[in-house]
Amino acid sequence: MQEKATVPRQLLDALHNAKRVLVFTGAGMSAESGIPTFRDALTGYWSQFDPHQLASPEGWRQDKARVWAWYEWRRGLVSRAQPHAGHVAVAQLARALSAARNLPVQVNVLTQNVDDLHERAGSNDVQHLHGSLFQPRCANCGRPAEFSGPPPDLEISSLEPPHCSQCGGSIRPGVVWFGEDLPGQVWSRSHKLVLECDVLLVVGTSGVVYPAAALPLLARSNDKWVAEINPEVSELSSEVQLHWATSAASGLSSLVNALQAV
Repeated sequence: MQEKATVPRQLLDALHNAKRVLVFTGAGMSAESGIPTFRDALTGYWSQFDPHQLASPEGWRQDKARVWAWYEWRRGLVSRAQPHAGHVAVAQLARALSAARNLPVQVNVLTQNVDDLHERAGSNDVQHLHGSLFQPRCANCGRPAEFSGPPPDLEISSLEPPHCSQCGGSIRPGVVWFGEDLPGQVWSRSHKLVLECDVLLVVGTSGVVYPAAALPLLARSNDKWVAEINPEVSELSSEVQLHWATSAASGLSSLVNALQAV
């Protein structure tokens, strides 16, 4: 059973005055579903490689089969994981807020995570700042692509990527690698969501990965009300109106329960 957390009155008051809420999630959100962070995933066979060998254009050019195998292994890990109570609560938040206020409240989701747990929990229109393990594309022409099958059950060291049905190029993971820009359309949408929101909930992010970490600071500089939900103090904690020291699963589910009880 999920442990209940006491919801700060300050957070409830801010949400009761909000028409637009933005939930911004990081690696800590997915970690509660058992998904290792990027560097934590470099275990076993993969521990012998520098991250740049597995997550950069240079690493891809050096050994496509090695990079594709690692990302397919990660896709398998994510596919076997399940959304936790916090993911479900995010998907329920708009309805809970709208019912509590008797007014329509919009909730958008922006994530640094490359998994699909928000979507599987029921959230729609999730913006992925760092791409997604589930949106491969052609490395040559950039067209969206399909996987040739399910990810392998076992960790393998080499796996040739499929080829684009349009141009024959190799299909690459749909994530942002070291040295690559964030997706322009998603980055622009992220800025717009931050500037339009009344309340920003920052969940499970360390606040050290830029440019994503600049978004909560952008919110604060534009007089948005920002709360951080994180068991640990982060680089952002001193910059926000509220640091709530709780886990994503416990805090977010308790928040929705508190709103439904109003």
